[in-house]
Amino acid sequence: MTSSEAASQRIPPFMSLGSARSDASAGIGARNGTATKNQLKSVDKTNDLHVSRETAGKASSSLDNDFDDSSPIASQLASETKRRERLFGRKLPRPARTRIMTVANQKGGVGKTTTTVNIAAALASAGLHVLVIDIDPQGNASTALGVPHHADIDSIYDVLINDFSMADVVASCPDIDNLYCAPATIHLAGAEIELVSLVAREQRLRRAIDEYVKHREQAGEPRLDFIFIDCPPSLGLLTVNAFCAANEVMIPIQCEYYALEGLSQLLKNIEMIQKHLNSDLVVSTILLTMYDGRTNLAAHVAADVRQHFPNQVLQALIPRSVRISEAPSYQQTVMTYDPSSTGALSYLEAAAEIAER
Repeated sequence: MTSSEAASQRIPPFMSLGSARSDASAGIGARNGTATKNQLKSVDKTNDLHVSRETAGKASSSLDNDFDDSSPIASQLASETKRRERLFGRKLPRPARTRIMTVANQKGGVGKTTTTVNIAAALASAGLHVLVIDIDPQGNASTALGVPHHADIDSIYDVLINDFSMADVVASCPDIDNLYCAPATIHLAGAEIELVSLVAREQRLRRAIDEYVKHREQAGEPRLDFIFIDCPPSLGLLTVNAFCAANEVMIPIQCEYYALEGLSQLLKNIEMIQKHLNSDLVVSTILLTMYDGRTNLAAHVAADVRQHFPNQVLQALIPRSVRISEAPSYQQTVMTYDPSSTGALSYLEAAAEIAER
């Protein structure tokens, strides 16, 4: 038998190098005693130590790269942290008189109700007294504020049609102090037709608000700082009532092309209201909503709106946010549902801008 054949019988080809090393170690140990075994163990520990140090170095390098301040995620986290520190717990200035703002856009799905309830909640959280008047038959603002609005509840319908006092229908928001809501019920769906035959049909909401403000003053209640009127997605008599009752208009604009198409028609209707029914009405605020910074379209729409309305457009942008969409299903605003979310921070910024104007 040759020496190569003998070696092949001692170490089969399918055995690993580790097995071969173990067999060799066993042979050496048998000849040289336990000292050699201890030396081999020392060598193995040294090798393991080198491997551990190398692995740890790679892991540390990987973590440094993941949390590098220049990375997009870290930059966004740092920006949001600064925004939270600047906004949370901040007290906003009270206006010299009650500001009545109609939130309107005849296009549906642009964020009118979401904007109304979240800015109202943000202002109330900052210590201001805020009333939301829901004149949309869907009653979504009432839902978001946690105020009952089933068919048996006295609502803004009774104020407009049955001459109820606003004080009889206003309810407090259960989640936020100083926030109140005049709810809407399904009865409002027929109010457009019923208003046609009534005297001074365009001014009924305005008179009701004036009476409610006087009632609060006589009762010794704090003055309302803001009143927001959430309109239906149309330009009917309900929206006309809202325009006549307000001194400011806020227009939420979705950052998409279709939202721009209807803006010119809305502005024409506001001009008609200014000319014939309410000369004090002004378009004071335009808020860009559902902004998706990943698309060129959103950036172009935002740039176009800012170019045409440089003084009205808020610097704050409302992003697309799952948290904002989820909050109404829990009968909450995003301000209470997830106050640390990006959507809540954006609405806090928008509310601060409005209060400081």
